[in-house]
Amino acid sequence: MFENLQEKLELALKRFRGQATISEENVEDAMREIRRALLEADVNLQVAKQFVAHVKEKAIGAEVKGNLLPEQLIVKIVRDEMIEIMGSKMAEIKFSPTPPTVIMVAGLQGSGKTTFCGKLARNLRKKGRQPLLVACDIHRPAAILQLKQLGDQIKVPVFTAEDKDAVKIAKNALSYARKFGRDTVIVDTAGRLTIDEEMMAEVKSISSAVKPTETLFVCDAMIGQDSVTTAKAFHEQLNLSGIVLTKLDGDTRGGAALSVLQVVGQPIKFVGTGEKLDALEPFHPERIASRILGMGDILTLVEKAESQIDHKEARKIEEKIRKNQFTFDDFLDQLKTIKKMGSIRDLIGMIPGMDKQMKNVDIDEKAFVRIEGIIHSMTKAERATPKIINGSRRLRIAKGSGTKVQDVNKLLKQFDDMSKMMKNLTRGKRSRFMKNLPAQGGFGGFR
Repeated sequence: MFENLQEKLELALKRFRGQATISEENVEDAMREIRRALLEADVNLQVAKQFVAHVKEKAIGAEVKGNLLPEQLIVKIVRDEMIEIMGSKMAEIKFSPTPPTVIMVAGLQGSGKTTFCGKLARNLRKKGRQPLLVACDIHRPAAILQLKQLGDQIKVPVFTAEDKDAVKIAKNALSYARKFGRDTVIVDTAGRLTIDEEMMAEVKSISSAVKPTETLFVCDAMIGQDSVTTAKAFHEQLNLSGIVLTKLDGDTRGGAALSVLQVVGQPIKFVGTGEKLDALEPFHPERIASRILGMGDILTLVEKAESQIDHKEARKIEEKIRKNQFTFDDFLDQLKTIKKMGSIRDLIGMIPGMDKQMKNVDIDEKAFVRIEGIIHSMTKAERATPKIINGSRRLRIAKGSGTKVQDVNKLLKQFDDMSKMMKNLTRGKRSRFMKNLPAQGGFGGFR
């Protein structure tokens, strides 16, 4: 996420390393580099100009105090300005005081609009709300089928109708929600490959009919400024209340995230970070700014861990570790938890300093599959008591998992080392971060 922008900003800010003071000359040099980095990241031209002007103004007038280095002060100024242009604080979903709350979702075809509806419904359901998904994309039959499949996966009802009138479907869905106590109605509207009058007229008619509390526009972050321009056009017609950036886990340059609020005038409320239904995060400007500048994002990492961990199970695991009863079956459960949290590369990027250290390290995301294969090739007795795994057993396990004996040996050694390390951790006081993270050991680079 934002790797290219991060690299270029880091090079620009390196100019202040070893400098005793902040001068107009070294600020000018750095600002030229920062402006170029922003434009290459597809940040809107006016936003880039404004950003550089504000940073320059604050930097030249800044006083370096105490033990603070010029480089540290500049990084703080750049981070503060990034947070400012992205919205200062998280913009939350607004709910109507009189249920149901209607959330209308608009966007171009292929932006991830329908998938976002499913993700949002799942997110709200986990928070105790009773959502209803409404299939108003009558122009693409596959969209209705997709929404039904998503609803089945997350156990949320989907309102559909044979009617070819999207406005009528939306109205009837609202009546259905009132009758059956669904407090949040998520309306999936039709997308097109490009903006057209028919599309806009239909979406505006749905909006007038159901009077949404929230109108969210879904942008594909990978197409940069084009998505921001499209969002602006929709806002002029629909009066959007928020933006959703999807595919932020892809090859995105970051321009959309940094430009949307300033160009459209509405905040980013959510970001999609993958295809899975749990790959949806609220947009925190301060956390995104820290990620862009390579400072990590511990808060999001802890939240991801907390959302996946069953605390009763965690206490059982801790007790097993204390008694030296941690088994490969327990470890397998821990692996599944880590996999639910997202890609290892993304998780590492949230740990301050780790992203730079691991930049040129080849992280094998398929390593967990091979580890699982080795563990599944063990008998119940072997998983419970790894010490009984002798040479002949290792050969059988390697053949059964399609790996080499050396791979089995490496896993057994790492498991033993990890068990000892975790036992030591349980003896002392651990930080909140360690308590909430599942045991990882050193398996990320397993070959």
